[in-house]
Amino acid sequence: MAKLISGNLPNIPWQPRPRDCSDVIWRHDANPIIPRNATPTSNSVFNSAVVPYKDGFAGVFRCDDKVRQMHLHAGFSRDGLKFDIEPERIQFIHDNPDAGEYEEAYDPRACWIEDRYYVTWCNLYHGPTIGVAHTQNFKTFHQLENAFLPHNRNGVLFPRKINGNYAMLSRPSDTGHTAFGDIFYSESPDLCFWGKHRFVMAPTVGWQSTKIGPGPTPIETSEGWLVFYHGVLTSCNGFVYHYGAALLDLDKPWKVIYRTKPYLMSPQRDYECVGDVPNVVFPCAALHDAATGRIAIYYGCADTVTSVAYTEFGELLDFIKSNSIA
Repeated sequence: MAKLISGNLPNIPWQPRPRDCSDVIWRHDANPIIPRNATPTSNSVFNSAVVPYKDGFAGVFRCDDKVRQMHLHAGFSRDGLKFDIEPERIQFIHDNPDAGEYEEAYDPRACWIEDRYYVTWCNLYHGPTIGVAHTQNFKTFHQLENAFLPHNRNGVLFPRKINGNYAMLSRPSDTGHTAFGDIFYSESPDLCFWGKHRFVMAPTVGWQSTKIGPGPTPIETSEGWLVFYHGVLTSCNGFVYHYGAALLDLDKPWKVIYRTKPYLMSPQRDYECVGDVPNVVFPCAALHDAATGRIAIYYGCADTVTSVAYTEFGELLDFIKSNSIA
């Protein structure tokens, strides 16, 4: 029987599936859980990362301010639903001032690797690239070198080394609102020098026909790496962001085993359809409890607010296998 490899989290946020819902993923009934004005200066809070921390939760949040600049803020929660977000943006500590050149920062991911938390984000350094930092307490953040040359987005670390190296998924892009995008895999011996780049998957039909990109930190399972990813359809009224899931080979994560043909979620609720950028659901974090198979997915809505949704691993895996285009 397939199972989640590690990560018991008995206090994972959770709600049972509503009786009138037959979908494999269902929304929290009090979404959005983080409003756009969660800090005194925020215009919007979305596309953010949440991880277990001590007896509660911590995270790194994208807070676009009232000047409409993009910044990262730390935050904490007892229950994973109500967050206290620091009013001041994260001030990264760096050994090399060139690496710390700051323009703007957005769309973070976070995970625990070995002995510390790592944060990756889209760092504007003469164009979008992947910033990397580590922290022990979500108060002090040490910034490393940018992982790649511009232009790249959606850098997502694996939660353990693969083949003796750190590993990351990303989506090479361009300077603007990219109308293309494939997912690639890369490795590094030291989180500084990245190589062994491998193609993972490209856009295909329907909801994922324009571009795709990796979402939350991959979740290790007995059958492969469970990866949630966003997919974009170009409609007559612009981009529409959905998300689906794939299963990647444990030892060669550039090999796709299964991949959903139908989406898992599309923008349907008012808070997903109406906002600064309408028609967006964008997953950036996923908590899981190996004992129960429960998974909680945090996602940005309409580039304005943050919500959470739930699924059960066994049912989700069956859905992926039964509806795969890989």
